[in-house]
Amino acid sequence: MPDQIERRVDLLAFQNFQLLDIAGPMQVFATANRVLEDAGQAPVYRLRIIARQGQTMAWAGLTLLSEPLPDADEPCDTLVIAGGDAVHEALRDPNLVAWIARKALNTRRIASICTGAFLAGAAGLLDGRRAVTHWDSCDLLARTFPAAKIEPDPIFIEDGKLWTSAGVTAGIDLALALVERDLGRAVAMAVARDLVVFLKRPGGQSQYSAALALQHGEERFETLHGWMRENLARDLSIPALAARCAMSERSFQRHYRQATGLPPAQAVERLRVEQARLLLTDTDLPLKKIVRQCGFGSEETMRRSFARQLATTPQAYRERFAA
Repeated sequence: MPDQIERRVDLLAFQNFQLLDIAGPMQVFATANRVLEDAGQAPVYRLRIIARQGQTMAWAGLTLLSEPLPDADEPCDTLVIAGGDAVHEALRDPNLVAWIARKALNTRRIASICTGAFLAGAAGLLDGRRAVTHWDSCDLLARTFPAAKIEPDPIFIEDGKLWTSAGVTAGIDLALALVERDLGRAVAMAVARDLVVFLKRPGGQSQYSAALALQHGEERFETLHGWMRENLARDLSIPALAARCAMSERSFQRHYRQATGLPPAQAVERLRVEQARLLLTDTDLPLKKIVRQCGFGSEETMRRSFARQLATTPQAYRERFAA
C-alpha cells in the first residue's frame, strides 16, 4: 500500500450545484477512511465542503452547511469542483474563478465533476489538456475552451494534475480512481464493494441513449429517426435513407452530418446497439434472434458494433446487466 499521509480534500460547491457531484465523491473518500479504520489504520482523508456562502443549496433542494473558501494560498491535496446546470451562473462570479485559478497553484490535483469542468476551464486549467464532461455538454465545453482537448466518451480522464469526469455518477468512478492511486487497489476495491459499484465501470459515455444523442437534428431527420427505430431490421443504407428523405445521397450525407454531428452509418449503428442492449437485458431472446431483429446481419457484426460503442461484447453486457 502507498504511504498513508493525511490528505486535505476540499469539495467546492455553489448555489444550485448537482448534489451527487459532492455527495458521491465525498462518500467514496469517507468510506475509504472507514475501511482503513476497520483495518486498524488511521484515516487519511480530511473532508470539508467549501463555498462562497455559509449555506449552499443543491439543485435537488437539500441545503448543506459549507465552510467559507479558505485562503487560496493554503496547501491542499485535492480540490473537487462540483457541476450542475447552475455552473454557468457560477462562472459569472469573477472572484470564484480567480480563487480556483490561484488555489490550483497550491493544490496537488484538481478534479472536476460533470460540468464542473466549465469552472476549471474558466480558471485556465483545461488549456492544453485532455478533458471530459457530461456527454450533453462536451460540444459546448469544446467551443468555450478551444485550447482544451475534449474527449466525449471516457468516464473520467487524468491529464497531469487535472482529473475530469463525465456526468453526475461518474464522479464516483473518478473518486474511486483517486483512492486507488492513493491507497492501492485493495482499499479501492473494498470501497467499491461497500458502495455496490464497479471499481472500473465497463464501457464509456457511449452507453447513453442513442435516440437522445440524435435529438439535436433538424425536424425532417427527427421523423426519419422515428422510422429507423421502428424498422431496424430493414435496409438502412445511405441510398435507402436518402431516398426516404427524397434527397440525393451526397446531399443527404452532408445535411445529415451537419444536423446531427454524425455520419448516417454511425447513427444507424448506435440505434441498433441501443435496441440490442434492451433486448439483451429485458428478454431471454437468443443472440441470433436479436441480431435479426436489430438488423446487424451477423453475430460478428453485432459483436464489433458493441466493441466500438460500449467497449464490451453482447454476451458480457447481458451477464452484467440482465435482470
